[in-house]
Amino acid sequence: MSPAQPMGEPLPGAGELPAQVAAPAPDGSSRPFSVYLHVPYCRVRCGYCDFNTYTNLTMGQGASAEDFLGTLAGELRDVRRAMDAAGVPVRPAQTVFVGGGTPTMLPASDLVGMLHLVRESFGLAPDAEVTTEANPDSVDEADLVALAGGGFTRVSLGMQSAVPHVLKVLERTHEPARVPRVVDWARRAGLSTSLDLIYGAPGETLEDWQRSLDAVTRIGPDHVSAYALVIEEGTRMWGQVRRGELPMPEDDDEATKYEMADAALGRAGYEWYEISNWARPGAECRHNRAYWLDWDWWGAGPGAHSHLGDVRLWNTKHPVAWAGQIATGHLPVAGHEVIDAGSRELERIMLGIRLREGIALASLGGASVTSSDDVGATPSHLVPVVAGLVADELLDAGAAMRGRAVLTLRGRLMADTVTRALSQ
Repeated sequence: MSPAQPMGEPLPGAGELPAQVAAPAPDGSSRPFSVYLHVPYCRVRCGYCDFNTYTNLTMGQGASAEDFLGTLAGELRDVRRAMDAAGVPVRPAQTVFVGGGTPTMLPASDLVGMLHLVRESFGLAPDAEVTTEANPDSVDEADLVALAGGGFTRVSLGMQSAVPHVLKVLERTHEPARVPRVVDWARRAGLSTSLDLIYGAPGETLEDWQRSLDAVTRIGPDHVSAYALVIEEGTRMWGQVRRGELPMPEDDDEATKYEMADAALGRAGYEWYEISNWARPGAECRHNRAYWLDWDWWGAGPGAHSHLGDVRLWNTKHPVAWAGQIATGHLPVAGHEVIDAGSRELERIMLGIRLREGIALASLGGASVTSSDDVGATPSHLVPVVAGLVADELLDAGAAMRGRAVLTLRGRLMADTVTRALSQ
């Protein structure tokens, strides 16, 4: 959850959810429901990080790490009451994702307690996917056993690199040898495993990146995410780049590293299912897909974002202010926006095109397509656009003939260009 928040309006009335939160999906169906829980604490704030995180674990009553579970309980209680009042259908959570920050700065018993709160507030699907993020040096084997025993099914570890000098530039605190050990503990506990990588760090060579990819394929997690480093304004690394202490990442270098990742992971049996994510068959992150498929979700915790019906909402950022609002019985929502039809269509294309299955060409004219298998005529004004994207090797020709817009490898590197073209 980045600290940069959009412009929006306060909640209406005395802080009620707006009526549009109960809007169904465009095809009239009820969207599945997910929950995101944001734990804002970290041992060290990495220089590239612009997420809403804090190294102070004792910020005061309700906002300190030891109080977090109780304060979160207050938010979820108030959210359920507000959803009921607004007529939002109650659905058990299909996925739960605990992110941060470093959620495992809290005891495993607190994370299990957070899952219990979700179960009490909304219900939990019998086959729910339940994930926590962790740093390799923030969990031990006993923690992972406790998480698995408490209902967690996945752990996503922030590996970032296997090369010590790259980890140092990124200000990561773990040793590379720790990662395979933690993955092995997680497997023995019965948890599915995911490793996060970052490429394009200042000073990272192509050989360094290949070394990280080789390490990942040796470890063999179920799932891999790989993200290009983006240096966000206001971060410590942004200041280092401005002062000339570190070079700015280069687009061509990051594109080459993406292609290297896709090749190495493909050889190791992973399939890309979203631009930045690869998985063994059946191990795709369902919570990630919930965002790209336009599910409903509530994001609880400081700065967390939510999506219900035709409304996006975001919580107050600072833990002290967040906790203060909850203590007075108010939803800790800083602002909201109602999504109009044009914005929703653009988002549908932007998010859907990132997925391996792509989007139905027939749906681009605004018609409702209710199945990923629906095939129909491409809107006439987009026929030359699609032909041009195929000719430029940005869209897969075979998929286009079957009525779907699916990115090629080159297209994945230029997804924004494809989105703009298909949004005409």
